[in-house]
Amino acid sequence: MADKRCGCTGIRCCLLCENRPKEIAAAKPSIQEEIWTYCAICRKAWSEFDPEQGMDHCSSHNGKYIEFNGITIIKDFVSLPEECCIITEIDKMPWKSSQSGRRKQDFGPKVNFKKQKLKTGTFSGLPPLSESIVPRMNAVEPLKSFHPVEQCHLEYVPERGSAIDPHFDDRWLWGERLVTLNLLSDSFLHFHYTQENDEAIRPKVRVPMPRRSLIVVSGDARYRWMHSIPRNAITSRRVAITYRELSEEFREGGKRYELGDMVLGIARTYQGQVVE
Repeated sequence: MADKRCGCTGIRCCLLCENRPKEIAAAKPSIQEEIWTYCAICRKAWSEFDPEQGMDHCSSHNGKYIEFNGITIIKDFVSLPEECCIITEIDKMPWKSSQSGRRKQDFGPKVNFKKQKLKTGTFSGLPPLSESIVPRMNAVEPLKSFHPVEQCHLEYVPERGSAIDPHFDDRWLWGERLVTLNLLSDSFLHFHYTQENDEAIRPKVRVPMPRRSLIVVSGDARYRWMHSIPRNAITSRRVAITYRELSEEFREGGKRYELGDMVLGIARTYQGQVVE
């Protein structure tokens, strides 16, 4: 019988299954990267930035910096009591094992990204806990027109070696802004530059995700840089609530507007159950 302790398949592995046969669990060769750390106050990424001094702007930056656009961090988006209530509601719902030591809960339409097909049959809306969160997001400047139609909860724990590989989120269905509410622990979101160049070393930018903060990824950070969360960025249990909006193709004026409008209408019922 297959080992069901985790949800890893293919080359992905967690601490529970990393001793699988090498042809399955072997990691992809890594590219040499030069690490920069993003400062949410000056909105630049610095070559010398000590995260041990805190998740905020250090008293002084040293070394070189690069411009890094497309990140908004809203600290203390929810309070400690609110965080406790949200986690309590999340843990009442069933978790499903996912790739690389994560667990997940999905609320959204069923999608075949390869064939670009969207089905709404099992989608019952965003969960009730978001009925108060979404209007609060719409009250901040970068998210005034943000209308999420998909919500995903991801749990990361160090005991399983939870991580997520560098990737781009889909562009056919999902719009420009990716929004994450980071709960239970501080962490870092890593961005990997993908443009071909003559440099032997490519830049990697670490973006701090303070506990209870809201992180918005858009623009260059969304479309020019892949993002990931490595194992060493997870020091204790972390739960991320990620919201996605529709792309222009599914919004007013787009060729699939009617379908997009229907999906948005379902999302706004806030009666959603976890999609199996």
